[in-house]
Amino acid sequence: MTIVRTQDPLDWRDIAAIAAGEPLMLSAHAQSSIRGARALVEQIVARSIRAYGVNTGVGALCDVVVSQDEQHDLSHNILMSHAVGVGEALGAEETRAIMAAAINNFAHGHSGVRLEVVERLATLLEANCLPEVPAFGSVGYLSHMAHIALVCVGAGQVRWNGERLSGAQALQRLGLQPLSLEAKEGLSLVNGTPCVTGLAALALQRAQRLLDWADVVAAMSFENLGGQIAAFDTRSLAFRISPGLARVGERLRAALAGSSLLEKSLGRHTQDPLSVRTIPHVHGAARDTLAATAEVVNRELASVTDNPIVAGTPEAPQVYSQAHAVGASIALAMDSLATAIAQVAAMAERRLDRLVNPLVSGLPAFLAHAGGTRSGFMIAQYTAASLVAQNRREAAPASLDGGVTSGLQEDHLCHATPAALKALTIIENSNRILGIELLAAAQAYDLQPLDAARAPYTDALYARVRATLPTYRDDRPLSDDMTFAFRLVADGAPPPLPGPARDGARPAPQATERDTLPNARSTATPASNDALPGAIGV
Repeated sequence: MTIVRTQDPLDWRDIAAIAAGEPLMLSAHAQSSIRGARALVEQIVARSIRAYGVNTGVGALCDVVVSQDEQHDLSHNILMSHAVGVGEALGAEETRAIMAAAINNFAHGHSGVRLEVVERLATLLEANCLPEVPAFGSVGYLSHMAHIALVCVGAGQVRWNGERLSGAQALQRLGLQPLSLEAKEGLSLVNGTPCVTGLAALALQRAQRLLDWADVVAAMSFENLGGQIAAFDTRSLAFRISPGLARVGERLRAALAGSSLLEKSLGRHTQDPLSVRTIPHVHGAARDTLAATAEVVNRELASVTDNPIVAGTPEAPQVYSQAHAVGASIALAMDSLATAIAQVAAMAERRLDRLVNPLVSGLPAFLAHAGGTRSGFMIAQYTAASLVAQNRREAAPASLDGGVTSGLQEDHLCHATPAALKALTIIENSNRILGIELLAAAQAYDLQPLDAARAPYTDALYARVRATLPTYRDDRPLSDDMTFAFRLVADGAPPPLPGPARDGARPAPQATERDTLPNARSTATPASNDALPGAIGV
């Protein structure tokens, strides 16, 4: 489905869809806004109105006046000097997300680049001819967009159809000439928060998928460990006010509906360990954090994050050279989301440890067949523990890193883009942890001493694993199984949950009264992206 940038900004779901390959279009209104902002810059130049980055240097050179004849050189040189990224290149989705967020930012109509510049980014996106963007080297926003913009002027590198080409070669194949940048365009191309908002949109999408898997994988472990279903009772959970907690409780009850294993476990324990009975609380808190983060990211996408901002009319142009390019709020949000996902994964590893530990599981040691000669999942739990530890290190807040750059002119740094990159790393690690728990839960079903049926939903998840992987008997490298489980969790959503007691399934056994309170549900709906007359494809 084509995503249209109208007079309304894109939201995080739009950015994630474009990152996955959906086309983007600019409506006639968006095109007009871009042209109008350019007219303001042209008046600023013609009248020699002092404007940061238009007719002055940048950073600590903001008081150095630049003549009209030098403004092209200033814009071009900004790209060259700001393209300082290091390390491995971002993936295709990450690069597409940043480019889409940049186009969205320009379409607010307060940056002042020519429409031709936005169309050049659009053409690269449409062709999936993606600039090579080193992942590291940014304290805020500059380097990632600089590497993208290099290709617009025939420099830099791209990845296209499996080839690595120079920017000049890519433009030639597209039948385009390198752009010659005009006043302010170099600064606008590297400025603002498109890099963090693009990456944040992907983090939200991947975190949402991870939390859906976390609920159902946790349900499998809960069932294997004979958890007390009273922990998920609607009336009990309603004492804590949390939309996320209520939603997770609803999902767990649906996943475990009809479980004979849990029926046989009723009353076995007075209280389960925390990693088992607090699944709604921890997963629910993460869902509440996800919702709060989504609100911040959408506000960022709706904001003008350039410096300077141009406004007013051609007769009375205005310049606002303040700090809207600084992403303090989204840096804090990314740090918060990263910590929430790390906590979900840490608890998953604790459930995994209980599955493999014969002192608490009631299952064969380390879920091994013929223990002694076989280690089963003993060392897989080590891998999960190491990833939890890495998450803990990665979860240190980037937004507090600080630092001083540009000769004391930029003496407070928020590290928003590094915060988003760290969140993506934690989400990937956590997908691996959940994949290992999924494998262990399937193995635990094979070794269950109780002669009782699984819930229909957890049985379907078990069957999905066993359709590809047989029971593990130390007969193959376990890492291959772990890779399969990681891809299963990372690449798609889990099967949809049934409604409570739907299709004749017995409800999950309850140790308390059946009367319930309403559960909170998300009511968010995606915005319409109907194309408008005069729209251009990108």
